[in-house]
Amino acid sequence: MRALRVVGLDEDGETVICEDPENGDRFSVPADERLRAAARGDLTRLGQVQIEMEAQMRPREIQARVRAGASVEEVAAAAGIPEQRVERYAYPVLLERAQIAERSQRAHPVREDGPDVQTLGEVVAHTFGMRGHDLTDASWDAWRGEDGKWVVRLQWQAGRSENRAHWVFHPGAHGGTVAPIDDHAVDLLDPSPNRTLRTVRPVTALAREALGFDEAGQELAEPVEDTAPPAPAKQSLPAIPPLDLEGVVPAPSPEPEPSAPLAEQAGEDDLEAVEDEAARKTEPARRRKNHPMVPSWEDVLLGVRSHR
Repeated sequence: MRALRVVGLDEDGETVICEDPENGDRFSVPADERLRAAARGDLTRLGQVQIEMEAQMRPREIQARVRAGASVEEVAAAAGIPEQRVERYAYPVLLERAQIAERSQRAHPVREDGPDVQTLGEVVAHTFGMRGHDLTDASWDAWRGEDGKWVVRLQWQAGRSENRAHWVFHPGAHGGTVAPIDDHAVDLLDPSPNRTLRTVRPVTALAREALGFDEAGQELAEPVEDTAPPAPAKQSLPAIPPLDLEGVVPAPSPEPEPSAPLAEQAGEDDLEAVEDEAARKTEPARRRKNHPMVPSWEDVLLGVRSHR
């Protein structure tokens, strides 16, 4: 047994600080009634205080706190009694918690369509394998909540972060079922959930300039202005109505009426010349097959019939 020396009181005035003279380690002792009785050497008072403090937390209350998740150290510190006394009542409860934690690993996680075929232990082992973690370094624990349901906890360390996942365990046939409580538990059950991804489209040069970035992705000092001349506006032409030439007789051009003496002087030579001239003028009209022949004014005047 090492001997300690008293250094002083803590800032709260309720804790005595002791120090090991050999290595300088310091310890704290609560300055309660037991310490005062021990300092005075009043063994009678010391025994009486011990009985009173033990009576304040009965064995049933110790087991209830341990079953609710408290550790032996926490119960001993809260009750002010030695840990050895707490361990005597806490041991069967700690064994029950360990059995529940082991049974929960054989339970089936509840999915949207019902319980999973695989067990919680198999699903977690698969997720740990995908992430490159070692499941043997993780620790399982269980306790009964305030609502009377068992809560299972998986605790593991990834890098410098301490992670905890919790499920609600319902004992039953075929191992029972478990349902996740927090996000870590959900992620362990669904390591790669199906999420809707948006399609990523390439950024065109115009869009990049409009956003104020150059081709290398650097932000421009000033947005690039479009210096290209505006496109000329399209000029609309007036609509031309369709022509219907069927049954249309062209308007006669004003010509002087031939005098009677000129018509009488026209001989056979003049008549042939007039017919040749009329045939030459009506030749293009014959080529238009889709439209009727329109006689010229000379034909009408001289009474010449065109050949079709």
